[in-house]
Amino acid sequence: MIIVADSGSTKADWKLIGKQGVESVGTMGFNPVFHSSEVIKRELDKALGSTYNRDEATHVYYYGSGCWDEKRQEIVSQALRQVFSRADVEVEHDLLGAARATCGNDPGIACILGTGSNSCLFDGHDVTDNVTNLGYLAGDEGSGTHIAKKLIRAYFYRELPPELVEALEQVVPGGKDEILDRLYGQEPPNVYMASFTRFMGAHREHFFIQKLLYNSFVEFIDRHIRKYKGHLSLPVHFIGSIAFTFQDLIKIALQERDIQPGVFIKKPIDQLVTFHTQQL
Repeated sequence: MIIVADSGSTKADWKLIGKQGVESVGTMGFNPVFHSSEVIKRELDKALGSTYNRDEATHVYYYGSGCWDEKRQEIVSQALRQVFSRADVEVEHDLLGAARATCGNDPGIACILGTGSNSCLFDGHDVTDNVTNLGYLAGDEGSGTHIAKKLIRAYFYRELPPELVEALEQVVPGGKDEILDRLYGQEPPNVYMASFTRFMGAHREHFFIQKLLYNSFVEFIDRHIRKYKGHLSLPVHFIGSIAFTFQDLIKIALQERDIQPGVFIKKPIDQLVTFHTQQL
């Protein structure tokens, strides 16, 4: 059995490929910046239960947010080796997964816009350049967390149009107190902030929301994509719920800068399954 996983900070998709076909499992998202090996193992044990024979797993290919160096990759690897004790485990950054899922074996620029954001230059084999992602505290431009910050600030600073204030307070009945309690009293705050993207999706036709979203995507393009050599000649691909949902605004911002939009994929897991089954 081959297992392929793609994990963001909010949700993780798992595909178990065996003789009987492909089975799908969903879990919470794992990020070794926030989650220990013990937490990851516990959640996987809960999700898999006794339904699957884990000893049949021969290979585990895991792509995850936060897995940018050996130290953080080892946090995830340790949990996976305990859950799938007979399997060869490979843990990679989700950027490589995004590049393999969108570019295949061709050069391109691969971007992630989900709860967080990131990007890379891909030569068809390896990630060759990456504009540093500063995370939700100082960066994550274009992400669910980034656009949620803009919305929350507009609400608190009395810049949100009255009709949007009324709509938001129906979704968040506790108002400002509830938001502050959730932001500073629970972990991880980036996941909570990203939940506000559902509100923006529901009101995406409002000019204020469109402007907020557009400006956030422009920040991502200008601070990340335009820093890569060849960005005007390479296709720029996107993965993630934010990119997929608001791709019309992203395409406008790209085309205004003579940048070629590539594919927009909500989840890369199916493409990664194809990649690894073909490799084997």
